Amino acid sequence: MKKLFNKIRNRANTAITTVKMVAASKKAEGYVDSGVKILIAVVIGALLLAGLYALFNTTIMPTVASKVQSLFNYNGG
Repeated sequence: MKKLFNKIRNRANTAITTVKMVAASKKAEGYVDSGVKILIAVVIGALLLAGLYALFNTTIMPTVASKVQSLFNYNGG
């Protein structure tokens, strides 16, 4: 029984020591790094949206618009 309590105490001490070391660690992601990541994500997103808009505006949308207009101009004859 004493071995069990010693084992539990050792594991608890190890966990506490690990938590203290992590809390005391000075390693952290800086504000500049986060800002750069956000800026890169926004720029890539804007480029992607601009590319999709250019693609849809020049190739797909005019065809769809003419098809829809021809459907509404149907005379039934």
